[in-house]
Amino acid sequence: MPAYHHGNLRTTLLAAAERSLRQHGADQLSLRELAREAGVSHAAPRRHFPDRQALLDALAEAGFARLDAELRAALDAAGTQFGPRLHAAAAAYLRFATEDAALLELMFTGKHREGAERLVAAAAAPFGLLDSLIRQGQAQGVLEPGDSPRAGIVLFATLQGIATLVNGNLVAPELLDGITETAVDQFIRGSRRR
Repeated sequence: MPAYHHGNLRTTLLAAAERSLRQHGADQLSLRELAREAGVSHAAPRRHFPDRQALLDALAEAGFARLDAELRAALDAAGTQFGPRLHAAAAAYLRFATEDAALLELMFTGKHREGAERLVAAAAAPFGLLDSLIRQGQAQGVLEPGDSPRAGIVLFATLQGIATLVNGNLVAPELLDGITETAVDQFIRGSRRR
């Protein structure tokens, strides 16, 4: 059953690529297979993605945009106080990182490739949100003033470590919410003004 409708082939291919990435990983992603799934000729995807790497980059770029949107929505819903906002952002990030582990891996590995300026720019939005959040905590006197990027790296490393443990089946997914809450509380306690 072709999913393609005239005028949205790029969107259709990206959606199919994301499904395939989730089910089979990046190594199995094929433009020819995506064209078959969309019900178009095997050459049609090349109008939007000249090669497989262009498709992978577009997927990663869309992933950063979606991560940014999910973080923004979580922050907007959490109110104005730093603690609830940090909890909401951490939960949103970990939900993304555990539900779309293959996409997240593609996003991070892709942005470190030579010539990946668009991915670096796309990554700046969600990571800028994290830095703004840390600076908010510092301005509200909840966190020690200082180097916000350094504090952000510590927080990010903690969250990424939790995601890795869940994705590697070393921690049961049903424990994620409690572990996230504990990690954020410990981060805040460890980063408080003395």
